[in-house]
Amino acid sequence: MFRKVTLVSCVLGLAACARPVDRGQQYLDGEFGQVLNPVTHVASDKPRDYTRFEAQSEQVLARSPSMMLRYQNLYQQVKNWAEESGDPALLTQYGLTTDQMGGGDGYGNVMFTGYFSPVIELRHAKDETFRYPVYAMPVCGEKCPTRADIYNGALEGQGLELGYAASKLAVFMMEVQGSGFVHFEDNDQLQYFAYGGKNGHPYVSIGKILIERGEVPREKMSLKAIAEWVDQQDEATVRELLEQNPSYVFFRPREDLDVLGTAGIPLLPMASVAADREFLPMGSVLLAEVPQLDAEGNWNGKHVLTLLMALDTGGAVKRNHLDLYHGMGEQAGIDAGHYKHFGRVWKLGLTAETDAALTEERQKASEKTVARPVDTHFTFLEESVQSQPVVTGSGLDN
Repeated sequence: MFRKVTLVSCVLGLAACARPVDRGQQYLDGEFGQVLNPVTHVASDKPRDYTRFEAQSEQVLARSPSMMLRYQNLYQQVKNWAEESGDPALLTQYGLTTDQMGGGDGYGNVMFTGYFSPVIELRHAKDETFRYPVYAMPVCGEKCPTRADIYNGALEGQGLELGYAASKLAVFMMEVQGSGFVHFEDNDQLQYFAYGGKNGHPYVSIGKILIERGEVPREKMSLKAIAEWVDQQDEATVRELLEQNPSYVFFRPREDLDVLGTAGIPLLPMASVAADREFLPMGSVLLAEVPQLDAEGNWNGKHVLTLLMALDTGGAVKRNHLDLYHGMGEQAGIDAGHYKHFGRVWKLGLTAETDAALTEERQKASEKTVARPVDTHFTFLEESVQSQPVVTGSGLDN
């Protein structure tokens, strides 16, 4: 009998040990059955960094009146907690509720990938080096030409060229990110190209194709690995690979340089994520153990507990998957390209009682505001009003 029990214990022990942990997976909270699971207690011993939350929440409150009405009490109470305590075990004392994300494996391991805003060099006019066009959205009904059709010249002669790049892959990578910065070296102009639409064909991952073809090992796959592979190939081979993805993204130049997410809010690096809005409406606050990577893109054995905001979406970002915005430029792209790791995540909310109490406090404070007498001797009031900046909101309701 003892032998049987020992054998069973060994088998169970081996099964537990077989759970993957190389990409930051943890098995601390048992199993979950839903994407969002109400919990009454959060235990985390990870180092804390909440420094980016206030600046990102201020962007929301300043840019979107609708989101301000919905979230200002939550943002204020999260800020109070972060400044006064920051201990996740004390969240309930601030009237904050927690729903833990179940993770794709049902053990709370939420996948973190990364995205960024690339900066690519363009020219206004085509030449022998800068010959790969970046296109604005054409008028073409439900489905525009495929990538192969576009590479074969389907959009030529329509005046849709926004500029020309020296690298076909650089344009492709900006498409994958959905937007990016461009630098026109011929007049030293930096401009932001926002997402302008897509051709309606399904997206196919070229990284997955390279893995399936045995060109890049699965564990080594990243944007950097794709770029290194491309550097070793001739143009025809690269084009054949890119054409495996029939989807094509078009762009829209913008005068300002803010990187806006789906919510219409400027995104701050390492403070915002793209998320599935079915479960995490735009503006949601997340407490997250973000996995930390080394320079080679491997998990370094650490997580950092931080506050994030869901302000963007993505076609491949569904359910227990968050896409962490890394910022602008080459290094941001390298760092973002390494991310396919895991951490625990909790969606924060307010109890109805706390929300009502904060609203009442806000109303009482507003009622106590005493209007200053107006000096009608001259047009000071008119001049002061005219001098105030105009603030508009562009956030989306959910």
